[in-house]
Amino acid sequence: MVKSEEVIEELKKIVKQKGLKYTEQREIVLNVLLHADDHLTAEEIYNLIKTKRPDSNIGIATVYRALGFLEEVNLITSIAFGADGKKYESNTKDHHDHLICTNCGKIVEFMDDEIEKRQDRIAKKNKFRITSHSMQIYGICASCQ
Repeated sequence: MVKSEEVIEELKKIVKQKGLKYTEQREIVLNVLLHADDHLTAEEIYNLIKTKRPDSNIGIATVYRALGFLEEVNLITSIAFGADGKKYESNTKDHHDHLICTNCGKIVEFMDDEIEKRQDRIAKKNKFRITSHSMQIYGICASCQ
């Protein structure tokens, strides 16, 4: 697993390469996701910042802008929930796929070597070189059934 300091340094490097001003707000949003155990909505991130960093004076619009930027530069990823918006996570975890409850929004991360091998075989058979992939399986969790 990548250390959060390394990811913050990567953020600083990306911002410099793009000729942008480094902002503490982006770092704060990224840090929330680097230390989160769950996938979080923008509102949940905003509420965590307000609780843990009340001095930061970050508004919800700033959180949305920071999330958009961080996703654009591939430091975080999101899962879309239609009208319910997105849930975010950092890109520092090892590869995994998701089971998503369409009723309550619960997300279960999983890794299955057989699925990974099968994807590789399918790609090879079709003369594809996989550069990345994401699997999201939607259904109803045990609590909602």
